[in-house]
Amino acid sequence: MFESLSEKLQSVFKKLRGKGTLSEQDVNEALREVRLVLLEADVNFRVVKDFISRVRERAVGQDVLGSLTPAQHVVKIVNEELIELLGGVDNSVKLSPKPPTILMMVGLHGAGKTTTCAKLANLMRKQGRKPLLAALDVYRPAAIKQLQVLGEQLGIPVFTLGDKQDPVDIAKAAVGSAASNGQDVIIFDTAGRLHIDEELMSELGRIRSAVSPTEILLVVDAMTGQDAVNVAEQFNQALEVDGFVVTKLDGDARGGAALSIKAVTGKPIKFAGVGEKLEALEPFHPERMASRILGMGDVLSLIEKAQTAVDAEKADELERKLRENRFDFDDYLDQLQQMRKMGPLDQILGMIPGFNAGKMRGVEIDESQVGKVEAMIRSMTKEERRHPDVLNGSRRRRVAIGSGTSIQDVNRLLNQFNQMKKMIRGLSEMEQGGKRGRPAIPFFG
Repeated sequence: MFESLSEKLQSVFKKLRGKGTLSEQDVNEALREVRLVLLEADVNFRVVKDFISRVRERAVGQDVLGSLTPAQHVVKIVNEELIELLGGVDNSVKLSPKPPTILMMVGLHGAGKTTTCAKLANLMRKQGRKPLLAALDVYRPAAIKQLQVLGEQLGIPVFTLGDKQDPVDIAKAAVGSAASNGQDVIIFDTAGRLHIDEELMSELGRIRSAVSPTEILLVVDAMTGQDAVNVAEQFNQALEVDGFVVTKLDGDARGGAALSIKAVTGKPIKFAGVGEKLEALEPFHPERMASRILGMGDVLSLIEKAQTAVDAEKADELERKLRENRFDFDDYLDQLQQMRKMGPLDQILGMIPGFNAGKMRGVEIDESQVGKVEAMIRSMTKEERRHPDVLNGSRRRRVAIGSGTSIQDVNRLLNQFNQMKKMIRGLSEMEQGGKRGRPAIPFFG
């Protein structure tokens, strides 16, 4: 996500940090490079022009703040302008004061609209809501079935009257059904087209008039770059959308669409699709995204992922075991499984401040290694998991054969386990006189 853009911007600012003082010429040269980086990232040229103009106006001739170095001052300005470019701070979905909240999802074929509807319903449920998915796409073959399958996977109800009814009638009936069954959020999966046409907009307009949606959200594919921006502009002109869901953002190393949409339409990105799994939809936080682009990390999102993944009772039990030096392979396995719930390792690493994605180019983050570790632990007996010291040569051979790995793999796992125990014991001893906190999930690699 934004890998190419992020790496090049960080390279520009690294040059600035190498200078003790900055002249107006230094700033202009840096902004010239930033301009080229943004254009290469497929950011709309008008957006780039306005962005560079605002940064230059603030960076040239302004007093350096507090103890910041001049280079840090420029980075701070770029960060603030990036946040503004991405949509400011509060992009949350409006909820109707009188339920149900109606979210009308629109977009072209291929943007991932139906899957996004299911992801959004899943996210709403996690926030304590009772969502209902409504199938209004009566044209695309199997569209209704696709939504039903996704709803079944999530355990979320799907309202449909089949593919012979008018979408407006289905929408009205869905609102009535939600009111009767206590569902407080309805998500309409409307029909799309391969291109924008009058027929599509007419139907969407009739649905909007019939049910007065709380918000209309346009689903666009980040991978299509400026095409996504053009689609956003046309839909906004025709329907007055309230915001955007940008899908496939995890596969977009350039980021031009995300950086252009708000500036071109005046409407914010509200959600970002960051993977294929039904949990891979996140609220879009401009300030966090700007930090990640500039290599400052995204600690808040990392903490939120950890809080979602970690079982509080298990964490308390783990803390007790660590203090009593009773940590064993069962605990190790449990920690691995909780870490995997946080998402793909490359996304987690990208949230760590100072992490340079460019250094990882060509290095495979092989998550199958985690699976190998799990297989080795599951091949151990209960006694071996609880007392790893009993794992002699013959036992290690048996574990290797049972897990489809090598004795070297088993030896490596035991070494990592022992090193990690020593590290945790040291941290625990350091904490003795201070405030005790719940241990973080160890990173096993």
